[in-house]
Amino acid sequence: MKTKPAVRVRPLLVMLAATLISACDLAPQYSRPSTPPVSAYKEAGQWITATPSDAIPRENWWTVFHDATLDTLEARVTQANQDLQGAIARFDEARADARQAQADFYPTIDANGSATRNHLSGNVANPLPHRTFQQYNLGLDFSYELDIWGRVRNEARAGKYRTEASAGDLATLDLSVHAELAVDYFLLRGYDSEQDILDRTVQNYQTNLDLTEARIKVGYARKSDVSAARAQWESARTQAAEIKLKRAKLEHAIAILTGVPPANLSLPGHLLDVEPPSIDAALPSQLLERRPDVASAERRVAAANADIGVARAAYFPTINLNTLIGLAAGGAGSVFSASSQAWSFGPSATLNVFDGGRRGAINAKARAQHDEAVATYRQTVLKAFGEVEDNLVSLNQLAQEAQTQQAAVTDSAETTRHATDLYKGGLQSYFDVVQAQNIELQARLADVDVRTRRMTSSVLLIKALGGGWSRDALELGATTAESTVRAK
Repeated sequence: MKTKPAVRVRPLLVMLAATLISACDLAPQYSRPSTPPVSAYKEAGQWITATPSDAIPRENWWTVFHDATLDTLEARVTQANQDLQGAIARFDEARADARQAQADFYPTIDANGSATRNHLSGNVANPLPHRTFQQYNLGLDFSYELDIWGRVRNEARAGKYRTEASAGDLATLDLSVHAELAVDYFLLRGYDSEQDILDRTVQNYQTNLDLTEARIKVGYARKSDVSAARAQWESARTQAAEIKLKRAKLEHAIAILTGVPPANLSLPGHLLDVEPPSIDAALPSQLLERRPDVASAERRVAAANADIGVARAAYFPTINLNTLIGLAAGGAGSVFSASSQAWSFGPSATLNVFDGGRRGAINAKARAQHDEAVATYRQTVLKAFGEVEDNLVSLNQLAQEAQTQQAAVTDSAETTRHATDLYKGGLQSYFDVVQAQNIELQARLADVDVRTRRMTSSVLLIKALGGGWSRDALELGATTAESTVRAK
């Protein structure tokens, strides 16, 4: 009787020891890679830095432009863009891989059954009464790997991080596609404005050509004046035709972004008559939290760190608990009898003693992939800072260019009017009129170009700041990135 308590305690001690050993984790302690510290944006100028409660647009960020047509097109992108649909599928694949890795936390249970008729050779000893017999088996196999070295935990961790990275990739593509559409849309509106200028210019040049031909008939103009007027008119027509070509191609690109054949999309002309919205620049710390590509790169570093733990676990034995519970009988009628019961239970261990350096190579590869992921993360952060700085300086400088270019338009129009009056009075040649008109035309086209670039730069700045993305949306099991795309 004294030995019975010891017999009962021994299994508990074994289980406790196994639990303590399973706490081992061979992955390095993870910490986010360091990046160059930046206290403020150099090109921020008069821009207001953001706080956690700032007014930077979230989710449908394009609504800050207050353009109903743009809002409609962006909604089509969300629902029908095929690049986004492919990214959603890749995210689903990453989630499936993560669930596959997490499945190793649970035992494997296989049910099996067989019914066979056997005949033994007459040339071998036979302990059975007959050489021909039947055998029936029915059972369950249980197998469970003790995660002593953390292989399963690190594989599950890596799968979770890669799922979050894939969600970041999806959010990055979502942001890029919507930004690309907004840029194309404002370029299209810029072409509409240029087309309006050139169409009116062609009409004016046609009027000038008619007047010049009429002046020749009465002796107030030379043939060279007609040639100059005609050349100017034809040149303007050529420019107008070229703008139509550029607009058509851009409209086709917008159709593809929205998931429809180019023949099924036709956007009416609309002048670019809006100003860029007021946008606050985010601090670098918020930038890292708001940009999905930065978060995706950081999650891949974490996954590579967990992969090191998986690779190191290969140096240690794999220990499994195996259990077989079943029934075996020589006749179908006796399969479920008490005497047909069969079972086995016990641990098994496998330790590789020689692999020709395979595990060492796998470990070296895992560490190299981690170093690569760290470098990619740091480069992504630097690129993020650069994109913000580029678009900040673009908006600041283009705001100044818009003022000076508007002044140039006003002055060139006055010069054209003055040159035309002098020519009509016979005090100046027609070539002076042509030169003044060409300068005015280029000034007006340049003004449209500056306004278009201001709009596209504002879109690119929103994109550089992460748009409406939030890192919280990447938590596994919380709001998923594909729901953002499908349910907007």
